[in-house]
Amino acid sequence: MEIPDGLVRAQIAYGGDAGREFIAGLPARAAEFLERWRLRRTGPGMHGVTALVLPVERADGSAAVLKLGRVDEESAGEPLALRAWDGRGCVRLLEHDAVTGALLLERLDERRPLSELAERDARQAVRVVGELLGRLTGVRAPAGVRGLGGVAAGMLESVPAALGRVAPGRARGLVVDCAAAVAEVAGEPGDRLLHWDLHYGNVLAGGGGGGGGGRGPWLAIDPKPLAGDPGFELLPAIRNAFAADEVRWRFDALTGALGLDRERARAWTLGRVLQNVLWDVEAGERGLDEEQLLVAELLLGRR
Repeated sequence: MEIPDGLVRAQIAYGGDAGREFIAGLPARAAEFLERWRLRRTGPGMHGVTALVLPVERADGSAAVLKLGRVDEESAGEPLALRAWDGRGCVRLLEHDAVTGALLLERLDERRPLSELAERDARQAVRVVGELLGRLTGVRAPAGVRGLGGVAAGMLESVPAALGRVAPGRARGLVVDCAAAVAEVAGEPGDRLLHWDLHYGNVLAGGGGGGGGGRGPWLAIDPKPLAGDPGFELLPAIRNAFAADEVRWRFDALTGALGLDRERARAWTLGRVLQNVLWDVEAGERGLDEEQLLVAELLLGRR
């Protein structure tokens, strides 16, 4: 079985030796689960950064996808979240292997991501995300899902060292302000089940191969679950198809759809900006992403 070059490059870049080991074992792992779950491949493999996804047919003739990923801190809670949601607003989990993390999922329409709608009607795409987040965050996080409280504490601990690597002036000031906003809400991180990564590429139309089951025209895939405050969910939809003059409208639309306290949601959205900035600094980026800075400035009322 051929492994997509993009997945190989991503695993080597981000996983090093562990990524190479994962890639080397993928053909045998795919063969194991195709046989164990009585699946027949029906098309070429797809991939993101962390997983190979194979379109398959089950023994009863229904369409599905076999997802084979390298489990990490972010993805470890995926089966827990999918079981808790049970298809409400998201793809349905059909099988799971706890040892390897292999997942069998219903097949949605990978040819129709929400990004296609966003090209025609960006505001409607934001409304779709708001509706999905309302359904997903309406569920309390099950035991075993990592908590936003620990994530927030880790960010705040990392800020002093990161500031030493950010140029004085506008960027450093915004990092300080984002950290201050997070510090105000970190003691009440929340208990809702968060997707964390609901960008437009992780929302698919529900009709591909018979998936979706009439549960709505759009469903979420590929969660990186957290137990926390829904305000931490908003930044991907604010940044997708980015337009600075739409930031405030998108923030208002999302907080309204979820019924959130605006100040808490603002603080947690600034927390997402801080999280991304800290990752950029850790990766050695010379300058901070301009979109991130603009979002922070607009939410802080600086523009």
